[in-house]
Amino acid sequence: MSLPLKPPIKPQLAKTRKELPRGDEWAYEPKLDGFRAIVFVDGAGSYIQSRSGKPLSRYFPELKFPRGRYVADGELVIRDDEGNLVFDALQMRLHPAESRINLLSKEIPAGFVAFDLLAQASKVLMEMPLRDRRARLEKLAAKDGMLELTPLTTDPAEADEWLRHSEGVVAKQLDAPYCPGERSGMAKVKRERTIDCVVLGWRPGKEEGTVGSLILGLYEGDKLRPVGHISGFSAETKRSLRKMLTPLETGERGSGEPSRWTSDRDLEWVELRPELVIEVGYDHASAGRIRHGTRFLRFRDDKEPRECRFEDLDEGG
Repeated sequence: MSLPLKPPIKPQLAKTRKELPRGDEWAYEPKLDGFRAIVFVDGAGSYIQSRSGKPLSRYFPELKFPRGRYVADGELVIRDDEGNLVFDALQMRLHPAESRINLLSKEIPAGFVAFDLLAQASKVLMEMPLRDRRARLEKLAAKDGMLELTPLTTDPAEADEWLRHSEGVVAKQLDAPYCPGERSGMAKVKRERTIDCVVLGWRPGKEEGTVGSLILGLYEGDKLRPVGHISGFSAETKRSLRKMLTPLETGERGSGEPSRWTSDRDLEWVELRPELVIEVGYDHASAGRIRHGTRFLRFRDDKEPRECRFEDLDEGG
């Protein structure tokens, strides 16, 4: 490729904030639940780079981009029939077999949503302020309608609405340059969600006599359904949990849903009587499971386990 930028390029990153920054210098985008990707386009040819710098093009042969010479930053996404983003479907696309890749590209095709332009023709744009890079990106996208762009607003009220109904919001300084690999000029605010879950079981920690993670469940009708796990406890808590949970053990073993990243042994857990309820915070849920950022908040001794309902799990986008 005869582009002024060559892969790999480290993407610009965002600092995490509790609240949206305000002021005339800020613009806002909804946070997308996909794979971060930088796309290099030279004529009819293209190369897709992952956030970590690895090539992704072979996994997404269906993706087409407007002809030209440019480098764009954005997100690979897959949507369901209602238009909701489905992160799990993206993970399925990273398959080693070419025949499977080709089949999935037709069954669950991906799209690319752009939000920045890093180079165009022979010019590197990263020193330009975001407002100018965005204007060039919008002009490129208007050519033939093939390039989807993230919504962008300078209205904090609109950003607040996105924060209530999507995964979160990314705030960007309009006068900021693009700084590869740096947490500069960008801030992300995630939507806070909480739910009360039944503790179904536990997995051992690395240290003997400790709890590594708790298995979480919710009632769907009369059936208690596993929906994820929580870990990241302090060393002291891991030891105290082991003593707390011993009286609840049934003597049986449970298992989670298999995946190609986890062995059957890793999935096995010690089953507990469904009597303990905890409140957790989480960033994202999809396909009936809590996926990202699970955090322990408190024990709920005041709540009956059967009040922990699967329909309360917020998968909304």
